[in-house]
Amino acid sequence: MALCLNHAARAANEPKFNAHDLSITWEALQNDYQNKPQSLNAITITNNGKNVLPVSGWKMYFNSARLITEQTVTGNAMIKFVNGDLFSLTPTATFTEIRPGQSVRIEFIAEDPVITVTDGPEGFYIVWDNQPDKGYNTGAFTIKPFKPNYKGLITPAIIYDQNKNITNMPEQQLTKIFPTPVSYEETGGSFTIDKSILVGSGVIDDGVFNKEISLLKSSIQSVISDKLVVPESSKSKNLKAAQINFVKGYGAEGYSLKVTNYGIFISTSTPAGAFYGIQSLKILIPPAAFAHPQKEIQIPCVEVKDEPRFGYRAFMLDVGRNFQPKKEIFRVLDVLALYKINVFHFHLTEDEGWRLEIPSLPELTAVGAKRGHTLDSKHFLPASHGSGGELDNKTGTGFYTRADYIEILKYADKLHILVIPEIEAPGHARAAIKSMNARYDRLIAEGKKAKAEKYLLYAPNDKSEYSTAQYWTDNVIDVSLPSAYNFVETVIGDIVSMYKEAGVPLKTINFGGDEVPAHVWEKSPAYLAIKATHPEIKNTGDLWYYFYGRVNQLVKAKGLYLSGWEEMALRKTVLDGNPVYVPNPDFMPEHLQAEVWNNTLGGGNEDLAYKLANAGYKTVLTCVTNMYFDMAHYKSFDEPGYYWGAFSDIDKPFSFIPFDYFKNSKVDRDGLPLNRNIFIGKQRLTDYGKSNILGLQSAVWGENIKSTERLEYMLLPRVFGFAERAWSSDPAWATEKSEMKSDSLYEKDWVTFLNVLGKRELPRLSYYNGGYNYRIPKPGVTLQDGKYKANIQFPGLIIRYTTNGKDPDTKSNLYNDAVTIDKSTVKFRAFDTKGRGSSVSEPVTP
Repeated sequence: MALCLNHAARAANEPKFNAHDLSITWEALQNDYQNKPQSLNAITITNNGKNVLPVSGWKMYFNSARLITEQTVTGNAMIKFVNGDLFSLTPTATFTEIRPGQSVRIEFIAEDPVITVTDGPEGFYIVWDNQPDKGYNTGAFTIKPFKPNYKGLITPAIIYDQNKNITNMPEQQLTKIFPTPVSYEETGGSFTIDKSILVGSGVIDDGVFNKEISLLKSSIQSVISDKLVVPESSKSKNLKAAQINFVKGYGAEGYSLKVTNYGIFISTSTPAGAFYGIQSLKILIPPAAFAHPQKEIQIPCVEVKDEPRFGYRAFMLDVGRNFQPKKEIFRVLDVLALYKINVFHFHLTEDEGWRLEIPSLPELTAVGAKRGHTLDSKHFLPASHGSGGELDNKTGTGFYTRADYIEILKYADKLHILVIPEIEAPGHARAAIKSMNARYDRLIAEGKKAKAEKYLLYAPNDKSEYSTAQYWTDNVIDVSLPSAYNFVETVIGDIVSMYKEAGVPLKTINFGGDEVPAHVWEKSPAYLAIKATHPEIKNTGDLWYYFYGRVNQLVKAKGLYLSGWEEMALRKTVLDGNPVYVPNPDFMPEHLQAEVWNNTLGGGNEDLAYKLANAGYKTVLTCVTNMYFDMAHYKSFDEPGYYWGAFSDIDKPFSFIPFDYFKNSKVDRDGLPLNRNIFIGKQRLTDYGKSNILGLQSAVWGENIKSTERLEYMLLPRVFGFAERAWSSDPAWATEKSEMKSDSLYEKDWVTFLNVLGKRELPRLSYYNGGYNYRIPKPGVTLQDGKYKANIQFPGLIIRYTTNGKDPDTKSNLYNDAVTIDKSTVKFRAFDTKGRGSSVSEPVTP
C-alpha cells in the first residue's frame, strides 16, 4: 500500500506541461547599449506543445559566461545570479501565459558586448515550484545571426585580402613529411608498397624494436588491401624490405628514413626514434591511400634525417568543464602521435567536474562527476556550460573509471606519449570540495566524526567572501586545514597506483595553482589558528608557499617532481606601492616545472615566461596568445570560442617564435595592429633562460567544447602550426634581424605550409582513423569590377557557390573564376575531399 501511495504522490507532482515543448531563441540586439560597454539581448520562449505554460509556479535556469543585469528591460521577468555561470529567471506579475503556438520575449542586459556565438546564454531548463529539486530541459535552442559593430570584425572581403598572396604550388615541390624534418631530399624514383614487403629488423637488436616492428607492419597493412605475405625466399632478388635498424649515435627521438626502389629503412638508437620514423613514413604515403586500402601504393624515394627541436611537445585537454568519452581520447592521442606530439596533459578536475575515479574517495565521482539541477551541491554539481537540468547528459556527467584510465595510459604509451594528470588545487576545486562535503555528511550521519573530518577541504565556519574569474564563490580548498593534505596524499597514492598497474612512467603530477582570487581564507577559523602557531605565516598570501611546499614534499615522497601553472612559481610582493609577482626564490632548488599561459598582450605580464626561465624555473610555453585553441579563430559572430586572451587562427601557432615571441606579436587581442611600446622594459630571454625552456604546449579548455566534433574543430588544423614549431628547428624568418626580409621569408614559408596542409594533411585527416572533423575555413570573397571573386586559405580545397539564396552543397556550382550576378544573392562555401562544408561566405550585395 505504501509503495502505491508513493507512486501516486510522485505522479501528482509530475508537471502537466512538458518543458521539451518549449523552444528558446537567443538574439543579440545591440552592443554599447545606453552608451556603456554592455549589450541588449533577448530570449524568445515559444510554446510548441498542446498545453498552456502558466504565468507562475516555475523558474527557468540557464548558464551564461557573461554577468546579467537583474531587472529585465521588458519587466516581465527577474534574472538572478546563482553561482558560477548559473542564473535563474523568474516570471513577474506582467509575464503572460504562453498558449500553444505563442511566444513571449524577454529583453535583458549583459554586462559585456556580444562578439561571437559563445557570448550568449545556453542550457535552459525549468524547475516547478512544487518540485524544486528537479530540472526539466527545454527543447530546441536557436541563435539568431548578429553583426557586431566593432573594429577588427572579419568579413569575407577581409578574408579575401588575407588570402590574396596564397599561391597554388605544384605538389611535387612540397616536402612530403610533416612536421618539416631537419633534412629532406627526394632522390628520384619511387618505391611500391604491396603485399610482398618483408617487415623486420635489419640487424640483431635483442628485441628492442619489437613493438615498433609490429607497428610498422600494421601501419603498412592498414593501407594495403591484400594481406601481407612473407616471400618464399628471403634471398630473392626481388625482395622488398621495410626495416628498422639499430644504429648508435642518434638522439633520444632522432631517426633517419631512407626509401629506395627496393626498400624502406629506418635507422635509430631508440624505440621512440623508430616510432617517429614510422610516423614520417605514414605521412610520406599519399593521402588518398587512407580513403580505402589499395593493392599497391607508390611513395617517393627519399633520404631524411630528423630529430625534434624540443623534447617536450604537449597538448592539454580540459575534460573537467565538459566531458569527452574515452573513445575520443584515443582519437586525439592518435592524431597527436601522427604529428609527433609526445605529452598529453590531462586536465581531469575542475569546479564543474571531477573526471577520474579515485577508489579511496568514491564521492569524487559519485558526486563530483555528475551535473544536474541542484542549489546545494550535496548529491551532484549544478548545471554549467549548458549541460542542463537533467542528470543524464553527455557533457556535464561522466568520468573515467580506474580501468578506463589504465587503458588510456597503456594506449598512450604505445604511441610514445607521456600522460601527465592535472589535479587542480587549491583553486578550481569546487567539485572536490563538494564531494568531500558529501562524504562528511554521510559519515557524520553514521556517527563517525573523526573519519568524516579526515578529508574536509572547506572549513564549515569560513565566512570569507570572494569571487573568482568564473564567478564561483566557494571553489577554493582551505589550505589551512590539515585534512587538505590527507586528501592530496590519498589522491597522489591512487594515481601512482594506476600508473604502476599500467606499467607506464609517471614523472610528475600537475597541481594547478591558477586563478585563486583575492580575499580567500581571510575569515577562515583554520587560517586564524595556523597563523597563531606558524610565525612565518603573516597573511593569507603566505599560505600559498606553505601549501605548495607541503604538496611538493608529498609529490617528492613518491619519486615525482611537482608541476603547475605559473602562479605556483610566483611570490607576491610590492613595488612602488603596487602588488607585483616575482619568481619565488624559495622553490628554485626544487626543480619545479612551471607552465606559463599568461602573456596577454597589454596585460603587463608579456615577459612572465621569460622571467621564470631566466630565474631558473623549468618552463613550458603555453602562451594564450598563440597556443590556446579554445579561442575563437577570428572576430566573427559565427566562430565559436572565447577571445579574452586573443583571436587565434592557424597563423598564430605557426608564427610563434619560442625564444622571442615579442617579435612575432603583430596584433593585439582584438586582432588590431599592436602598439609595440608594451614590450619596452620587458625581460628578454637570456641564453641561460633558453636552457630552461623545456618546450611548448597547446591547449583546449573545455567551456565551449560540448561535443567530440567541436573538440576536433577547435584542435584541427591549428595543431599543425603547433606541431611545426614544437618539432622543427627555427626557420630563417624567426632569426632574421631585418623586418622586411623576415616578413618576406615568412610569407614564403607560410604559403608552403598552407599548401602542404591543403593538399596533403587535411585530405589525409578526412579519412585517417575514420576521418576527423577539422575546421574548413570559409572562402574569402570580394567584389571587383562588378564580379565576385573568391579564394581559400588552403589550396586544394574546392569552392562552390549559389545564386538562388540557398546555402551551397556538394552539388552546387563549382567556382573556377569570377561570378557575375545582377540582383541575385550569391553565397560561397568551401568543401573538403569528403564533401564536408565550411561556414557560408555571403558578401554584402550592393
